[in-house]
Amino acid sequence: MRIFGRLDEEIDQILVNRRVNSTLKVPSPISGRIVTRNAAPGLLTQPGTPPPPYQMADVSTMWMVANVIETDAPSYRLGQPVEVTVPAYPDKVFKGHVTNLGSTIDPNSRRQLVRSEIDDPDHLLRSGMYASFVTRVGDPVTSLAVPADGVTREGDGTMTVWVTNDRRHFVKRTVTTGLRQDGWVQILEGLQPGETVVTEGAVFLSNQLLLGGAG
Repeated sequence: MRIFGRLDEEIDQILVNRRVNSTLKVPSPISGRIVTRNAAPGLLTQPGTPPPPYQMADVSTMWMVANVIETDAPSYRLGQPVEVTVPAYPDKVFKGHVTNLGSTIDPNSRRQLVRSEIDDPDHLLRSGMYASFVTRVGDPVTSLAVPADGVTREGDGTMTVWVTNDRRHFVKRTVTTGLRQDGWVQILEGLQPGETVVTEGAVFLSNQLLLGGAG
């Protein structure tokens, strides 16, 4: 009786009267919403036997499950803050943090599962919604970058840019690239600050060189 929340006085009354109230209140151990109701007259329920009469969920906090590409997996860590947007509320940002990192990489998609808890005190989010998220994987850095159209991939896989001092003569330079963002390519090696590079038509210069006409 105590397991079901009966007070000592109520238990004493049961012993004295030899009668138990047919209505038994079973309080939920958590606050939230009923998300599944299987209860019906005649349902026999026992611990560990599905289905449960009711399922409760604390919807003030939601889970976001993301499948991130294998190469980005080392960038995620537990507790990392995330900012989430969903198509239903494009102007609202939901905040949360990473709570679980998958221990394996899916052999088919080559992705790792990353799960985050997202705060939703107004109960706006719904299970199954598509979501996009951003997170900071490191401190901001200052680096050289050139427009993506200024970088050419050669046949052997190397990346090159065309450098000019007088805007009439051009020299091809092999570079090491890094991140790509908003139409820009990070240059890790091969360029110096202040150098001028071709930002439009670089691929045509490369083609002209193959024909023996660049200079």
